[in-house]
Amino acid sequence: MADAKVIPFDDDRSRGNAVQRPARRRGAGGLRASGEPVPVRELRETRGGGRARGSRGAAPAAQEETPVTPEQAGAEAPQPQAQEADGGLERRIAAGLSFLRRRLTGDYEVDDFGYDEELTDQVLMSLLRPVYDKYFRVEVKGLENIPAEGGALIVANHSGTLPLDGLMMQVAVHDHHPAGRHLRLLAADLVFVLPVVNELARKLGHTLACAEDAERLLGQGELVGVMPEGFKGIGKPFSERYKLQRFGRGGFVSTALRQGAPIVPCSIVGAEEIYPMIGNAKTLARLLGFPYFPLTPTFPWLGPLGAIPLPTKWTIQFGEPIPTDGYPPEAAEDPMLMFNLTDQVREQIQHTLYQLLVQRRSVFF
Repeated sequence: MADAKVIPFDDDRSRGNAVQRPARRRGAGGLRASGEPVPVRELRETRGGGRARGSRGAAPAAQEETPVTPEQAGAEAPQPQAQEADGGLERRIAAGLSFLRRRLTGDYEVDDFGYDEELTDQVLMSLLRPVYDKYFRVEVKGLENIPAEGGALIVANHSGTLPLDGLMMQVAVHDHHPAGRHLRLLAADLVFVLPVVNELARKLGHTLACAEDAERLLGQGELVGVMPEGFKGIGKPFSERYKLQRFGRGGFVSTALRQGAPIVPCSIVGAEEIYPMIGNAKTLARLLGFPYFPLTPTFPWLGPLGAIPLPTKWTIQFGEPIPTDGYPPEAAEDPMLMFNLTDQVREQIQHTLYQLLVQRRSVFF
C-alpha cells in the first residue's frame, strides 16, 4: 500500500498560510501610492461618504479571523515524526511479510555451499550484531587492508574455547567494510556433524576447511577466512593465552598461491578471556567425541549459567596484505616457500597481538 502524501500543518508553507491569511484580508482594500496597504476602515469611509460604522446602510464591519498559531495547527494534525515512524513501521512490516512469504514458498536462493545471503543479512546477522556491538563491544581496525573486490584469504588466530571469534570477525567484515563484503569461513569437520549447528553454519556461508572448497571460493572472488590453529588454538589452556600454536602444514598458503590471492593477517584480542580454560576433562571429551571438554571457573559448576561468556572488550585488527600473485604457478608446490610464507603470516599476527595487549587498558574496558 503506497503511503499517502500528507503536508503537515506545521510545515513552513502551511504555517505561513495560517498566519498570513488574516493579514491578506486586512490588506485587501487597496494600496496607497507608496505601495502600502490601505486599512479597510479608511477605505470603507472613503467609499461610503464618511458614514459611521453603525449607521443605516453602512457596510457590515469586516471581521478579522483569529490567527491559528503553529502550536494549534500542530495539535490538529499528526506530527511529521509520527508520520515517518508510522510509514517506516508499515514498510518494515511489509518487508517482513514478504520475507516470510519467500521463505514459506521456497522463493529464495542458496549457492552450492548452502550459503543463504538473504537469511544471513536479515536474520542471522541481526542476532549476532547485539553480541558484537553491546556485549563484546568490538573495535575493528585495518579494514582498508581488505580488498574491495576479488578473492582474498584472511588468516586469524583462534581462541576462546568456543569459536565465537570467527563469528565476530564475520560481523566485523559484513557490517563495517566499505564495500559491504561477506566473509566465508572455513570450519572444522565437527561443525558439520552437530545438529542445528551444521545447518546454521551452512546458511552463514561456512564450508569445510579443505583445499578444494577454499580454492573454489577464492576463484569465485570470495573473501575467505581461515584459522590455522584449529582445535589446538581454541582449546589451549588459559595459561597459554595469546601464544599462537602451530599453523599446520601451511596448506592455506598453498591455496592462496594457486589462486594468486593476497593473504590478510588478522589479530583478535579479547576472545581468550571469555571462557578461561583452567582444565580439560579428557576422558569425558573422548566419550562425547569432542577434541576437548573445557573446565572453567564457571563451567560446569554453575550449570547453564556457566556457559555464558564473560563480557570482555574485543579488538580485531586486519594487517597489511601479503601478495602472492607475483609467484610462478609451480610455487604452490615449493615446501620451502610455503614454510617461509606461513612463518611470515604467523609472526605478523603474533607481533600485532603483543602490540594490542600492550595498548589494552583492561580486559573488560
